[in-house]
Amino acid sequence: MHIRPAHIEDAEEISALVSSVSHLFTLDSGSQGAQEFLKALGPQALQAYLQDPRYLFIVARQGDALAGMAALRDGRHLFHLFVGLPFQRQGLARRLWQALQPAIHPDAGSVTVNSTPFAVPAYERLGFRATSAPLEKNGVAFVPMQIALAAPVGQPQRSDSPADWIARA
Repeated sequence: MHIRPAHIEDAEEISALVSSVSHLFTLDSGSQGAQEFLKALGPQALQAYLQDPRYLFIVARQGDALAGMAALRDGRHLFHLFVGLPFQRQGLARRLWQALQPAIHPDAGSVTVNSTPFAVPAYERLGFRATSAPLEKNGVAFVPMQIALAAPVGQPQRSDSPADWIARA
């Protein structure tokens, strides 16, 4: 398994990965709200996110296959973490989460995530705890969660590139 920073050229494949697991987090994938949400995960929207400096996207590849992806927003919010069905329950979500940790803002006392109900047990195994009852917005069910950081995680050394600290994760 190879984890690396995502590139704009990965947008199409990331979108396909998310679409392949969308049935796990949409209440009614045909509803207008769910369609709006899925459009925000389409290739064009992902290209915009990949170019936005507030977001750090990483991908995990197994050979030619995109196995998973994760994204951190503003160094404080786990924006996305998706693992393809054939690669689930093999520790890949943990590896992606660990690879993002050096990019957590040094002043962050916690990191938040909006988990699908399906993924709550996986996030709990990573140390996240629910901060609210399940919610629904635009046809998507989610559970707000948070992980308290024992001490500020800090950022990589200025000379490090994301590829350097991902390689060390």
